[in-house]
Amino acid sequence: MTDYAFTPPAIPSLAIFGSSARFPIRRVFCVGRNYAAHAREMGSDPNREPPFFFMKPADAVVAAEGALPYPPATEDLHHEIELVVALRSGGADIPADEALARVWGYGVGLDLTRRDLQAAAKENGRPWDMAKGFDASAPCSPLRPVSSFGHPSEDACIRMTVNGEVRQEGALTEMIWPVADIISHLSRLVTLAPGDLIFTGTPAGVGALKPGDRVHGEVAGVDEFDFEIVEK
Repeated sequence: MTDYAFTPPAIPSLAIFGSSARFPIRRVFCVGRNYAAHAREMGSDPNREPPFFFMKPADAVVAAEGALPYPPATEDLHHEIELVVALRSGGADIPADEALARVWGYGVGLDLTRRDLQAAAKENGRPWDMAKGFDASAPCSPLRPVSSFGHPSEDACIRMTVNGEVRQEGALTEMIWPVADIISHLSRLVTLAPGDLIFTGTPAGVGALKPGDRVHGEVAGVDEFDFEIVEK
């Protein structure tokens, strides 16, 4: 048995729909600007140039339920609802037509962003890890295994409301790079592995959250979540 300097932390994990087992999380990859309308609202001209990726810590993933604290060091917390892909196996240089066989299941998550920190980092040409990778910045629903529920419909609706008002709404068909292509592209950059999560991008309508907001999100045929933003 390995002798560690202190007790290692628990392995980050997500609940599995209808099961007491949990899905262990290895790494969390996120795709930037993967919906054309969102790319435009963020000031870009979307096309099918290769997708770009950033990462969040595995322990930034938390259950999207109950009360989530408003994070420190920001006055402009933004929501971005996303289909989340959980991998059962990995590899390098995965062909797109073989990529979906690597998928264990799907969930619905939020890429929470400290937009003011991100804007300042961009302006100064600095990394924006702290705008994306803070504590509890990736709330997610339980995962639904492909073995029981299959893959989402290509035209499934993705939708988010805040206090009952629709903020984001679109369809998975609006993704510039669909799931199979995302996995294939990412596997050319890193060797993917079981337990990796991929947040697949967000439709237009991103906006600010504040304490007291009730947040609801869903991807049709996958899952939904509800939680409240509270003062820390």
